[in-house]
Amino acid sequence: MRLRLNTRLKIWRKSLNKWRLAHLSDRRLMIILAIPTGFLAGVAAVLIKFLTHSIRDGLFALRTEDNWFNLMFFILPAIGILLTIIVIRYIIRREVGHGIPGLLYALSRNKGIVKPYTTFSSIITSALTVGFGGSVGLEGPSVSTGGSIGSNIGQFLKLNQKQINVLIGMGGASALAAIFQAPITGVIFAMEVFMIDISMTALIPIIISAFVAILTSYYFLGRAFEYEITIAESFVPSNSLYYIGLGVVVGLVSAYFMKVYFDVDKRFRKIENHWVRFIVASLGLGTLIFVFPSLYGDGYETINAALNGRWADIMQNSLFEPFSDNIWIVVLVVVAMILCKAFATSFTFAAGGVGGTFAPALFLGAVTGMAYALIINNLGIGNLDVSKFALVGMSGLIAGMLHAPLTGIFLIAEITNGYSLMVPLMVVSALSLAINRLFFKESIYTQSIAEKGVKVSFNKDETILNMMTSNHLIETNFSMIRPEQTLRDLIPLIASSTRNIFPVVAENGDFKGHILFDDVRKFMFDTNLYDVSVDKLMVYPDYEISLGEPMESVVQKFEESHKYNIPVIDDGKYIGYISRANVFTTYQATLKEISAE
Repeated sequence: MRLRLNTRLKIWRKSLNKWRLAHLSDRRLMIILAIPTGFLAGVAAVLIKFLTHSIRDGLFALRTEDNWFNLMFFILPAIGILLTIIVIRYIIRREVGHGIPGLLYALSRNKGIVKPYTTFSSIITSALTVGFGGSVGLEGPSVSTGGSIGSNIGQFLKLNQKQINVLIGMGGASALAAIFQAPITGVIFAMEVFMIDISMTALIPIIISAFVAILTSYYFLGRAFEYEITIAESFVPSNSLYYIGLGVVVGLVSAYFMKVYFDVDKRFRKIENHWVRFIVASLGLGTLIFVFPSLYGDGYETINAALNGRWADIMQNSLFEPFSDNIWIVVLVVVAMILCKAFATSFTFAAGGVGGTFAPALFLGAVTGMAYALIINNLGIGNLDVSKFALVGMSGLIAGMLHAPLTGIFLIAEITNGYSLMVPLMVVSALSLAINRLFFKESIYTQSIAEKGVKVSFNKDETILNMMTSNHLIETNFSMIRPEQTLRDLIPLIASSTRNIFPVVAENGDFKGHILFDDVRKFMFDTNLYDVSVDKLMVYPDYEISLGEPMESVVQKFEESHKYNIPVIDDGKYIGYISRANVFTTYQATLKEISAE
């Protein structure tokens, strides 16, 4: 039955593609595909939010006047992560990951191809993680789900790599636009984070898909605003120095978060037993949320409290609630919470939870901006609007952690009607990004990929090299000779070979060097030298390539050496050669594929 269904599906897809090629240009096709991509990505974003809020509201409905629920803050996140692990290991049975880095890796190294299961896996797992209190966000999983939907539509229709990349941009933009009901932010995010080449061919479909996603979100959720604030007052120029100071502070906070995030990840990876990782990280997470309940879940309630200057709400249900009237204790608690948020998010991931870092960035930005304004005001050196500084802080953290300043600026401007704050948004975002880059050359999304040797870049040359794999360029049709053999044995190989390099390889496969045809041509017909051993004629190359070496390094070696062929050696063993001509040919083919319109 299943085989028959697959056969019918293949026949239908073949007929559809045949009709498409005959009647639709590529540009019209992408505009048409923007509609289903935007709709499905919008539905996915709405579904993630609905499931998460349903779980959270159901758990909070159990709350009574007693204090026992505070103890549940210690237990619930571990339950959610345990359920997430069970779903991943025993139902999905594949690695889910944390979303956006996986999409960036697919764009950079896998021609935009992602597996079909990624279109639903993050919906389930992130809802369980965040709904039960994991200190991460839903935006990353929403964007990765939308991007996966776009990729799989492209794969189903057998589109080229350029078109699949645009579809990933459509899906990602649509999901973010739907979850925040902010279409401009969705489009800019796709351009800043995903896209290789910005052109009208890509921009128009992305705008259409974001528009469709917004309509989808409005249909299911209405005009549901996450943030309960509207900024009507204009920017006060006299506060410029304070905004510059905020830019520096949030830049340092963004760097601190990333430092903790990656360090904790490395330490927990050293723990081989995943159940030990789960127990240790869950205990750490539960303890932090018990002490600071505001760290529970995605933190939107805390963000709203910060935006409206309700710091007493942030102290609510915590051990420090009795001190809500003491502003300096409030500031100390908020600063401690800022420092602990990085650990709470890191522990959530280390334990096995699934989520994103977008919401933690918004959380940190809001409470950092609030704390900064409170300190300035209570030191008597200024009279700052706490709400404005909380808003601008959110933009700064997004710019710093994601290395996406325009996304931060327009997100805050759209969701809060804060266009009157455009100047401080720009200043703080630019400063935060500059400060963060003093510590991290990569964003929180691309750092983990960079550690695998893949550089995500908007430079087309670097992008194409990332898409190429050195192992696929290895040529093995070279005639080998043993070091103990002689020139007499080499002559027949030269006569029968189309190559001008002859690797000298020991019986155990060790690479000893190679013989260049140009080096032996002048005396190859001198019979008096026929008994000279090969090891006297060979040379060891100045350059060699390791198995799996990044293409950027391979190209650099060709440029430095001016060689046409470089051997590939793995732990001393001969593998083959990579030729300059093959690198150039593959580069041209890849360039043509991603530039196809």
